[in-house]
Amino acid sequence: MPTSVELAAMRRAIIISASGLGAASPNPAVGCVILDAAGRSVGEGYHLHKGAAHAEVNALAAAGTRAAGGTAVVTLEPCNHEGLTPACHQALLDARISRVLIAVMDPTSRGEGGAARLRQAGVDVLAHVLEEEALAVLGPWRASLSGQRPVLHLLLQTDAAGNPLAPGPEVLAEIAVQRHSHDLVISSDGSADEGRAGSHGRVFSVPGCPVSDDPEESVAALTAAGARTVLLVGPSKLSEELLDAGLVDRLTLLQPVPEPSQDTVGGAPLFPDGFVLSGVTRVGGQLVVTAERAG
Repeated sequence: MPTSVELAAMRRAIIISASGLGAASPNPAVGCVILDAAGRSVGEGYHLHKGAAHAEVNALAAAGTRAAGGTAVVTLEPCNHEGLTPACHQALLDARISRVLIAVMDPTSRGEGGAARLRQAGVDVLAHVLEEEALAVLGPWRASLSGQRPVLHLLLQTDAAGNPLAPGPEVLAEIAVQRHSHDLVISSDGSADEGRAGSHGRVFSVPGCPVSDDPEESVAALTAAGARTVLLVGPSKLSEELLDAGLVDRLTLLQPVPEPSQDTVGGAPLFPDGFVLSGVTRVGGQLVVTAERAG
């Protein structure tokens, strides 16, 4: 069983892993914390973008010789193959790590996973530690792998009756917040931009503009770009087509705060069938409502 110190380290690893959102794709955003033999945190790191050092390597570099005999706490199973960077399981072995805690197992492992390689080398490995909490960051990446397409998040502003409006200043403010955790932002005119300009490195590309209104063509272009998460700004022909095709995974709706007492407004449903309410808050004079596609 993980100790309270190890659980705290895993939560720290999950928190810092989010630093790679909007940049690590098509790779996952991963965090790692190294504890020395006495259980003290001596290094941490996260994965910046594909081609850059992985989280474990960055954390080990920070820890140096203090990692020997210690514990690596990592949000995703260490990789077992060499690609643009060396295999992370080997880096842990080279640093003489004696124990590894993993939150989420890697569905992309080739052959034997990194966890199996570590166990074969005599390392104590504990998997699925705070897995559900780690999926707060890794969930969209894993869903993108499973669906073989990016996770699509639609942002809409509506009037009190639920009818879509042209993007106003409230939407622009919400885009400024949301774009940092998305690989691409597709504006209502079909133009595409990196969520964080220049953050992904050379393995990533921005689709040509405007993005096609055809759902299959647009999703194929976004997938080919290397995107795992895409923010769509509506209303637009593309957003309507993607909704109709059941390809939108998340909705964020901005609505004006109603009067304390008023007649039933009526009009369009708040969101289409197949979505469940996942959050609501007030920002200034707007209600920000989020919904996720069920199932």
